[in-house]
Amino acid sequence: MVRRCVDHIQPSVPFPALTARAIKTRPLGTFAPCCWLRLGLEGISEVEGDMHTGEAYHEVIQASRRDLLTRSRFQRLALSLLPPGGDVLDFGAGTGIDARTYAAHGHRTFVYEPAASMQEYLFVHCRDELEKNTIVAVDSPQSCKVTAVTANFAVLNHFADHAKLFADLAHIVADGGFVLASLLNPFYLGDARYGWWRGNVFKLLREGRYSIPSESNIHRFAPRILSRAAAPYFRLEQRSPGGFRMATQLYMFLLFRRI
Repeated sequence: MVRRCVDHIQPSVPFPALTARAIKTRPLGTFAPCCWLRLGLEGISEVEGDMHTGEAYHEVIQASRRDLLTRSRFQRLALSLLPPGGDVLDFGAGTGIDARTYAAHGHRTFVYEPAASMQEYLFVHCRDELEKNTIVAVDSPQSCKVTAVTANFAVLNHFADHAKLFADLAHIVADGGFVLASLLNPFYLGDARYGWWRGNVFKLLREGRYSIPSESNIHRFAPRILSRAAAPYFRLEQRSPGGFRMATQLYMFLLFRRI
């Protein structure tokens, strides 16, 4: 039987920013499956037609060498930051790929995934860990207190405003803990072939953000925008990649320290 965390912890403020209703799930059943986001807006409809289930998404993303390398870098960074035995919330856990890695390294991992198709396959992929309670499925992030929150593969790109999100995460993350997020890099020159990128580059430089009117509801942000939104609860401590490499990577990793 799959165990769910039914905790008595109640935050001091409501948690609207972290509800499934606030995070608009995609037809693919996940927040931001990079296998189609990387294709650009032109490729969405074709891929959506082929991937209806969490299992299909899982197979596609696990077959992508580029995605595997990105995931591996993210996991290594998260594990290097976590103290021994530290609990983690995998926010937008998808099919549980990251969660299994964290659990295998001795970190009890809470998984929050509001998309039914992703959740269904997560229960298959992480069956053993769920039975052993090394992975715990939660219906709301407020059900746990953790050392860290991880959000991989562009989960936070589906939030138009992160101020409320970080205020809510402050009730979850212990002092000195962290939020580690992988976001779509708005400065990635590989996207310059698309008209939507070229049409928004000056807005990005001027305002630090832009959104693309589409079914995917993607927002892109310069790191300074999220740094502002995280204050006063979190401090942007690390950005990767840095320097000129920022133009060569599809994803950027941002580390926010709880203060």
